[in-house]
Amino acid sequence: MQTVVWFRRDLRIQDNKALYHACRDLGQDELILLFQANPEQFIEDSPNHQAFFASVGYFKEKIDEQAQLQVMVGEPVELFKKLKKQLPDWQRIYYNEDTSGFGAERDQAAEEFFKENEITSHAYQDAYLHGADEIKNQQGEHYKVFTPYHKKWAEQTKETPLKVDFQPQAVQQKVLFPKDEEQFKKLLEKLPENQRPLGEAAAKKRLEKFIKNSVKDYQKSRDIPSLDQTSHLSRFLRTGEISIRTVWQLVEAATSSEGRKVFQQELCWRDFYNMIYSFAPKQKNQPLQDQFQHIKWENDVALFDCWKEGQTGFPIVDAAMRQLQTTGWMHNRLRMIVASFLTKDLLIDWRWGEQYFQKMLIDYDPASNIGGWQWAASTGTDAVPYFRIFNPTTQSERFDQKGEFIREYVTELANVPNKFIHQPESLSKEEQEEYGVILGEDYPKPIVDHKERRKQAISMYEASKEFARETSEGKQKDD
Repeated sequence: MQTVVWFRRDLRIQDNKALYHACRDLGQDELILLFQANPEQFIEDSPNHQAFFASVGYFKEKIDEQAQLQVMVGEPVELFKKLKKQLPDWQRIYYNEDTSGFGAERDQAAEEFFKENEITSHAYQDAYLHGADEIKNQQGEHYKVFTPYHKKWAEQTKETPLKVDFQPQAVQQKVLFPKDEEQFKKLLEKLPENQRPLGEAAAKKRLEKFIKNSVKDYQKSRDIPSLDQTSHLSRFLRTGEISIRTVWQLVEAATSSEGRKVFQQELCWRDFYNMIYSFAPKQKNQPLQDQFQHIKWENDVALFDCWKEGQTGFPIVDAAMRQLQTTGWMHNRLRMIVASFLTKDLLIDWRWGEQYFQKMLIDYDPASNIGGWQWAASTGTDAVPYFRIFNPTTQSERFDQKGEFIREYVTELANVPNKFIHQPESLSKEEQEEYGVILGEDYPKPIVDHKERRKQAISMYEASKEFARETSEGKQKDD
């Protein structure tokens, strides 16, 4: 008989719940290690896509040194039918579940197949410190506001990492689907070279470096892009190259500090957004606050292109967007600034921005990124009020005081002195020539007037609220 371990976004051996339990329960079964690549999820020319499959390729390379990771390409249920035909004695499957988005729908369809074919399935909550259904209020309901959620979350005991007794000799060594393997190999060959550090060892090293050098002062340094003192763990958590329990354990063991406390709160935000997404699955396409369903976004394509290319005339926004294009990553403070700018200054639908981030970010996580866009657009639960709008210039002055980050990515402004770096449009013609940047030629003038757009944004949100109120009152009268 065969036992299958189905890998998805848990690309590691150690502290992998599904693999741990499969190895513990294995008995005399043959172990099949499986990864499915679903073309429906591929994103063309996407750093996100490229980074994820680089990690899968590396994981397979490491597994194949001692065992065999089977790869299948196609729609999951159809692939399971193929697998069952190939392995009629297959009776058990272990995997780490998804509770939101596409992953939840895939798991539900797979479970129906397992039931129909009398395959015993074992699914585990592996990706979060606390799963979507674990933290509830006194009424047994899910929290809608972060602060009380965090208070309850902090009281709960956190699981410790599991030591997996991996048994390579029990793994099926033969390649079961050679054509799929070849197709996957061709996919990997198309990936850009020199992908980031990959695998469990690299993730652990990154974590240890963060704890040693940065976590103590995290609360002070995390908002300063030029310092680059954030953990950079999100990309490894996204692929599961490190477990969230390992992160918690090592951070918890670090010397107590305000920085450690703030970082642990960030891990709580991660659980919170996953909980929200799991119980509001339509939030990828719909505002969580019904009153903001009627916003009439301007959706100017030319302005959207300026935002994507880092050509808005607002240096901090442009530096952030160019960092994203160059590295596939963006500093967290900058994510908030550019998201607010897109929705509140350019008056462009937050879903446009979320989709662009999905394509470009190597650490894209649907729950946290959608949550972030709903926050920026003031359409989600626990959102910043719509009338509190980031001023990109004051944000720049506060978090990149000397313009170090701006100069790194907006090289046109390299010679501009500090007093002009946040508002180069204030340079006189003589100063532009002196510092080697002609506005409108070398670097754009601001594409919008922030003060005017702020007024428009507030008016736009209030109009949506009013329409929602009138519609609701009209329905009540009809009833």
